[in-house]
Amino acid sequence: MTFEGAPDPESELAPPSRAYVRVLDWVESEMRAGRLRIGDQLPGERALAEEHGISRASVRDAIRTLEVMGLVRTATGSGPRAGAVLISRPAKGISNMLRLHVASSGLLVEDIVEVRALLETWAATVVDLDLWADGGQEILHEAADLLETMEDVSLSRDEFQALDTRFHVLLAKLAGNAVLDAVMASLKDAVGDVVSEAVPTEEEWKPLATVLRHQHQGIFDAVSGREHHKAAHLLREHIEWFYANTTAKRPETPEHPPRLGA
Repeated sequence: MTFEGAPDPESELAPPSRAYVRVLDWVESEMRAGRLRIGDQLPGERALAEEHGISRASVRDAIRTLEVMGLVRTATGSGPRAGAVLISRPAKGISNMLRLHVASSGLLVEDIVEVRALLETWAATVVDLDLWADGGQEILHEAADLLETMEDVSLSRDEFQALDTRFHVLLAKLAGNAVLDAVMASLKDAVGDVVSEAVPTEEEWKPLATVLRHQHQGIFDAVSGREHHKAAHLLREHIEWFYANTTAKRPETPEHPPRLGA
């Protein structure tokens, strides 16, 4: 795959605004060939600039792009952990993209919520039995610990929502699908700011949190009891209720719940 806007390899030196794409294409090619792996350090700016016939500024643009995509982390200094090191945080890259498109109204919150409901209810009904046997109980124990932590009424809204996201992502892990894990985390994060703006005060948040605690417990009980279709039903109710009671409060937004059909 060639990144959009990438220059033809046979063409002359790419324009400065697109030169950084050469580095992105090179990183992808090297990872596909197995010559670059997670944890490897990328060559320095000077070496990449000379190899690809671009400026060091363009190399820095490429590194920043990879960082936003969740594919590298950067650190100053020297040694194996310095410079740009390959990582894999797919949820971060997807989340950054979704958040920007939601902010620009290119993607509707209602549509994101609909996709989230579809994925979570599907995950609840296709639990990987091998995973359940090998690590399912560990996942459930961690989810139970999160529920206990969320019982603390002194938690701020941001703290509660962070725990809430971890709870939902954990339960989805029982489906045994790594792509689902990344997408789930990104979907929840993408609409986090919308929820914060819709419920501006802690006083407004507290009664919502009380209902959420009750709903979470019901979902957990159904999942741990292997009542998969009941868990899916409760998840859909939970998601519909939450967004109907938050997104509808946003100014200049049609007052209707997400389009989540029966």
